[in-house]
Amino acid sequence: MSGSGVGEEIGVQGARSRAAAVLRVRGRAMAVALLPAAAAVVLLAGGATGRLTGGSWDAARWVVTGVAVAALLCAAAVAFVITRARPALSPTVEIAERSAPDLYRLVRDLAERLDVPAPSAIALTPDCDSWLEDRTHPAHAPVDTPTDLSGTGTGTRHTPGSANGVAVRGGRHHVPAAPVLVIGSPFLWWMRVAELRAVLAPVVAGTGPASHPDIAAARRFVRGLDAAVALSGRPDLGLIRRAALVVVGRIARLMLRACGEHAALMERGVASAASERAQGVDYGLRIVAQEQVGLAYAGWDRLLTRVALPAWRMGRWPSRLDVGVVSALTELSRRDRLADGFTSRLGERPACDLLEEPGAVDEAASLLAARLFHGGPAASGPDWSPVDWQQYPEEVVDRKWRTEAARLHRVLDDMGVRPSARPGGSAADPSAARVLGPTLARVMDHLAGRGEEAGDALAAGISAEVAREEAAAVPAVHAPAPAADTAGDALALRGTDPLPLLPLMPPRTGRELLADHVTAMVCCAAVDTAGAAPGLDWLDGPVLLMGGVRRTDLAGGVLSLVEDGDVEPLRTWLASTGVRPEKPVRLV
Repeated sequence: MSGSGVGEEIGVQGARSRAAAVLRVRGRAMAVALLPAAAAVVLLAGGATGRLTGGSWDAARWVVTGVAVAALLCAAAVAFVITRARPALSPTVEIAERSAPDLYRLVRDLAERLDVPAPSAIALTPDCDSWLEDRTHPAHAPVDTPTDLSGTGTGTRHTPGSANGVAVRGGRHHVPAAPVLVIGSPFLWWMRVAELRAVLAPVVAGTGPASHPDIAAARRFVRGLDAAVALSGRPDLGLIRRAALVVVGRIARLMLRACGEHAALMERGVASAASERAQGVDYGLRIVAQEQVGLAYAGWDRLLTRVALPAWRMGRWPSRLDVGVVSALTELSRRDRLADGFTSRLGERPACDLLEEPGAVDEAASLLAARLFHGGPAASGPDWSPVDWQQYPEEVVDRKWRTEAARLHRVLDDMGVRPSARPGGSAADPSAARVLGPTLARVMDHLAGRGEEAGDALAAGISAEVAREEAAAVPAVHAPAPAADTAGDALALRGTDPLPLLPLMPPRTGRELLADHVTAMVCCAAVDTAGAAPGLDWLDGPVLLMGGVRRTDLAGGVLSLVEDGDVEPLRTWLASTGVRPEKPVRLV
């Protein structure tokens, strides 16, 4: 046996032994539950045979029998909850075989090379990760006929509402009866086909150990315990059900603590065995592909936080995030001298070519990303609509600036700060003065030389205004909704459960919000009075373009004004660029 074979066998044996330890915890729990019943049987049998008679034995029989009945009822309730509680499913975009026959063929061939069972289906996640997900828990019934990657099954089931074979999963759903291969959607657009195969090799190899009965049973048991604990903490249940589930939750937590270490070591053994089995498949290419994984993660993070998040906050969701990550990483490769060689990869076949309709899949993944990372609704609406990259500068960047500038002036109005007046009038007597519209000069005059007090008051007002607007605009994510029209009915948002919200960034401080709003006001003045234009940088998000060139020297003047009340650096910048702070700007 080769070295890799020995390593794989050691990993599998370790995982099996740990799985057996997990199942022993389940067996001990059952034994504890049955112990009072066994004692009751002995006492009842002794009374029936006339050996254990008398007043004390009769009392003991009644007490032990009552305890046994209570223990059995409690055990039955715990077993029922563990069996029926739904373990969390990763929200994914499901890909039917008719939507990606080449991708299914790649995974099938990979499984054959590894000599392991093929995953039952393929799904995408809007993140830079890949894994196998077991969806065989009884609570996820009814079970659909899965897509058979081995080529011997009944084929792909047509899901209503997903004419092109793409469906979003996130709650109670029909699920396949075997592990599903979940692939990070950015990988498909950034990686080349050979790189994707190399990255997926150790993941697909995990179906081998996962098919062992003890490992599968141990995983179902642990996931059931997790689900029972989560169910016991739900605040939306009635008082009686919540009280009963608290007891169940405590018992489930005890069992989780007892088997937690064994479960972790079992998963470590499974991962080790899968890695060893995959050693012989594209090993050299996998080293290069792992570099692309790290690069994709960095670009994806920048794209979400710098580009997608401003749009989400405005009720718009970029509908081609995966295409955007390619542009972001290409730009990163251009800027970083260490990444110069990466652009040569773009001549090779991208993995997204394995999809029949990459645009529809990208849109589905983009909408799911908005729901996961921002909490957006499940479908488009008046206040939640898709935006193409070509429209992003005008419909997101410009609108963002003008919305924040309008908010800044509303707060100034609430604080009693007088609007700017045309020179020659009396600002103290508005009936003589000709009041202008919203101007940058009004903001600068209020903050200039007033110390931290003026900035703190304005920052607090903006923070309160933002908090009120965000509270009033909390999207409803519970109800299912039809797919976006632009996807051509290629996806269906199914399920009634809210998705877990994974915030991208910590809440912004008042000073950060103030700096953002002052910057927005400067940008509005530059667009309206100096011929500037809103732009999009793939790595940094909204930018100001003057003469077609991005201006990167604005932040210093804004920070001096916001932090120190020093207006001169900003005045110098405005004079050098021809921006007229005294001119009114257009707001939304």
